[in-house]
This record gives sequence, C-alpha cells and structure tokens, in this order.
Amino acid sequence: MTEKHKTHSGENRLSTNPTHSSTAWLPVSLRHYWKLFTYSSLYITVSAVVQVGIAMVLLGVPLNLAPLVVGLVTFSVYTNDRLADSETDAFSDPEKAAFIGEHAHILRPLADAAYGLAVMVAVTGGPYAFSLTLLPGAFWVFYASDWFDSLGASLSRLKKVLVLNTTIVALAWAVVLTFLPLAFTTGRLTGGVALVFAYFFLRVFNVVEMSNILTVDGDSRIGVDTIPVVFGLSGARRALYLVNALAVGVATATLATGYVPVQVGLPLVAGTGYSLAVTACLGRWASASALTQVAEAENFLTYFALLAIPFVT
Repeated sequence: MTEKHKTHSGENRLSTNPTHSSTAWLPVSLRHYWKLFTYSSLYITVSAVVQVGIAMVLLGVPLNLAPLVVGLVTFSVYTNDRLADSETDAFSDPEKAAFIGEHAHILRPLADAAYGLAVMVAVTGGPYAFSLTLLPGAFWVFYASDWFDSLGASLSRLKKVLVLNTTIVALAWAVVLTFLPLAFTTGRLTGGVALVFAYFFLRVFNVVEMSNILTVDGDSRIGVDTIPVVFGLSGARRALYLVNALAVGVATATLATGYVPVQVGLPLVAGTGYSLAVTACLGRWASASALTQVAEAENFLTYFALLAIPFVT
C-alpha cells in the first residue's frame, strides 16, 4: 500500500460497513431478503433494465428484447465479478463476500447460463445485437480478469488503473444501453443518439465511483486506484461534481436541441440535478452504503417520471 493510499483511506469519515444504516429502515424480517436481493446482483440487474427503459424512451424505439438481454448480461457480468473478487471484498464487505462464497456453487452456473441465454436471444436481433451482447463480457475480461498478469505489468488488470478502470465500465455499458435497443429495431444513428450515449456514460461513471467508496479499504490493500482511494472523499466529491455538472449539461442539451420533447427532457434534467445534490452529501453522510443506494435511485426516479409525466400533462 502506498503512502498516498494510507493518507486518503484514513480520510474516509463515512462508515463503509454495508450493514450500517443502509437497511435500518427495513423491518428486521425483510432485511435478509434485501441483502439477498442486493448481494446476488439482482438489484443492479433491475437497475440496468430500468436504464434500458430510459434509453428506449429517449431513442423513441418500440419495446423490444433489449431489456431482457441487458438484464441477463448484467446479472452474469456482475455475479462473475463478485465471484472473482470475493477474497478482496472480504476486507471492505465481509458479509457480501461470505454470501458470495457460500452460494458460489449456485451463482456461477446461473451467471454462465444467463450470458448464454442472452447471446441466444441477441442472435434473433441480428449481427449488431449479437456483437453488442458480447461486448460487456469482453470488457470484463480485460477489466477484472487476472488472466493477463503473467504476460507483464502492462497487461495486468485494468481495474487497477486510476480513471481508466471506471472509464472502461462506463464505456461498455453506455455502448450497450444506447445501441442495443437500436440494434433490435431499424433505429437510425443521429446526433441525438450521441447525446444519449454521453448521458449514460456520465451516469454510469458517477455511480461506479460512488460505489467505489464502499471498497476503499479493500482497493487500497490490492493496489486498485480509484478516485476515492487516491484523492479521498473530498477529492471524489469535487471530481463527481464535475461529472454531474457535465451530465446536467448533456440533459439540458437534449432539450435545447429539440431532440426530445419537454416532457422527456425535464425528468433527465431533474434526475441529474438530484444526483448533483446527492454528490454534495459525499463525506457528510453517516453511511456510505446508504448514500450509494440513494445515488442509484436516480435511475428509478427518472424512469418513473418519464412514465408519469404523460398522464399529468
């Protein structure tokens, strides 16, 4: 661990214990099921499907199989990632690591089957849908796998490289979220599509770095450079202010350019503004886990607003 890592890890004033406050609002009888929902990657899978729903509204494409494919791929990729990182996660989230270890014999075949099914469904959408479905898995291999460590330091896990690690994740998911719904239809590429891509890239980047707050201790131990690890909470807050300000600008541009109508653009602007407000709480909230969940709620709030506005206007 470098001296820089020691300094900024010690700056963390939030509790990174995932059980601290994050489930306090739930009845005791439901906390077990909530942990099952979140630890098994089902929560992030539902969030990804919701993001596809947002993308389909923004792109103006009809309902297709993209949400199903993205849900299956998300479950597979994140489950495999948690299986691969279960030992290092024991430092930052021992309860989740224990759950993953205990149920690995079930989760591993489920994750593999999910990706296989996703590829089978994607084939029905043509070569572009098929290729896009393979992309997150390929990116995960380069991002998180240690297969290349034996080939030299330059090919070691990209997950350890500051900013590049999060950029890879954001790029992979922004490509899939934006272009897979189009691949299942006859949707055309326009300047507005570039705005949608930029929107999702920034949203995923923000959520990933917010989540990295939970793994500061574990990441420091294994030499993974994330913004919270290298720059501390105050530095992470300033960096994410910039990311969210850019997202507000992109959301506003969808309105200003006329790419989306007001009833679609306003929820985007409101959602990014909500995220900016949540970022202001970074380092000032009692529980990092609870704050991360509040940040992730942006997807659900934005989507429900997109669905509700037509009924109230």
